[in-house]
Amino acid sequence: MIASMTGFARRETTGEWGTLVCELRSVNHRFLEAGFRLPDELRAAEGELRARLTRQLRRGKVDCTLSYRRSQGAGSALEVDTVALERVLAAVHVVARTLREPAAAVNAVDVLRWPGVLREDGGSGEQLLAATYAVFGATLEELVAARAREGARLRELLEQRCTGLEALVAQVRARLPEVQARMRVRLNERLAELTAGVDPERLEQELALLLQRLDGHISEVRRVIGASEPAGRRLDFLMQELNREANTLSSKSQDLETTRSAVDMKVLIEQMREQVQNAE
Repeated sequence: MIASMTGFARRETTGEWGTLVCELRSVNHRFLEAGFRLPDELRAAEGELRARLTRQLRRGKVDCTLSYRRSQGAGSALEVDTVALERVLAAVHVVARTLREPAAAVNAVDVLRWPGVLREDGGSGEQLLAATYAVFGATLEELVAARAREGARLRELLEQRCTGLEALVAQVRARLPEVQARMRVRLNERLAELTAGVDPERLEQELALLLQRLDGHISEVRRVIGASEPAGRRLDFLMQELNREANTLSSKSQDLETTRSAVDMKVLIEQMREQVQNAE
């Protein structure tokens, strides 16, 4: 089913480790572009979160925000990552030597604030990471459902426009014998003044072929919006084809009523094109 690229989802979860809030917002985009805003405690999870999002979505600009609030009075023990600490101190030593200032001038609290130096104990960290994956997965499912609901409304609007186009094509087809008769009269008048040979049947059949192509494109739009695969790019191409046929019909009809119908077609096609821009 066709899905929209616009959606929003929010989930919150609480445990002994604190509170996690996950928000996902998506808007239309030519490709899939994901941005993550994560607290320091969860930066290591970005790769897995990005992979999970990519498996669920194909197109759209998606912003993910995860906020973490540690529970008050939590008894989680804090650990110093000695490896990270040694790296930071080594870098401090290099900088201090370059600046010719004593390394003792470095504040210990500043060192502890460096990302990765101070961390919670392993058990609490694993629980927080598991909770992060769970709340992100639930939020992503909610976003997919929201995009699907918006896609259903989008499909309904496209169906209505297709019905309108079919009605206009039927109007033009009903006038086709009269239009072809006028074209034949004009053509015979011009042929009487020319010595070159012209195929009148080909000219008379041109409008009929245009209507057939319009019918075919409309049928393809209906098929695409009812299929299971992402439809946005194909629909965008079909809008171009529909607009091209409507322009040709308008320029070659030589009939006022047919020209008006062609203009009405172009209005509907433009409305569909705007809606298609939001289809995944």
